[in-house]
Amino acid sequence: MLRAIIFDCDGVIADTEPLHLAAFQRVLEEEGLILSREEYYERFLALDDRACFTRVYEENRRALSSDGLAELIARKVGYMEPVMEERLRLFPGSAEFIREASSIYPLAVASGALRREVELILKHGGVRDCFEAIVSAEDVGKGKPDPEPFLLARLLLSSAMGFDLEPEACLVVEDSIHGIEAARRAGMRVLAVTNSYPKEELTLADCIVDSLEGLSIGSLESVFE
Repeated sequence: MLRAIIFDCDGVIADTEPLHLAAFQRVLEEEGLILSREEYYERFLALDDRACFTRVYEENRRALSSDGLAELIARKVGYMEPVMEERLRLFPGSAEFIREASSIYPLAVASGALRREVELILKHGGVRDCFEAIVSAEDVGKGKPDPEPFLLARLLLSSAMGFDLEPEACLVVEDSIHGIEAARRAGMRVLAVTNSYPKEELTLADCIVDSLEGLSIGSLESVFE
């Protein structure tokens, strides 16, 4: 039985993945490193900033200290936030779907983005009050494809609801392969949206849709029958 819904943010609620890619590319180019669009969507999308920079440096056999990593992340944030303020766009139907869902179920966000980026997106879409909990990159030790973000979201929702929410009663809304893997490892059902990957690459999800626009809550409940 469906009891709660957990949303990814980038690529599900807002069309921000191209903005993240551009910011990553700008920082890495300043360091003499290249990250192509194909590489990003194949291996890096859904990773948080920490994991993305770490993996790029590892693959290029470049040393990266903790201070150096923090500086790269801070520089990326400095490039990202002004662009988000100017070019932030929600996917069609996402805000309407969130509002309808929140009238029936408690909602959470589990994202690899920084908290202030998530908050900016939710406030821009006028849906911040629809969410009982937010899990961002700062809240976990391991990001997706590790299940920790979704497991923490479940715990926060359980606290808000006043009872133990079972993982199998949660539906995750995701756009990425890593996100689907994380949700599966958390023991949750998954609705995938083809905003970032074609349907053929999202087959581990329980249900796949092209858009949240016009999607009914009843169609989600049927996933749990």
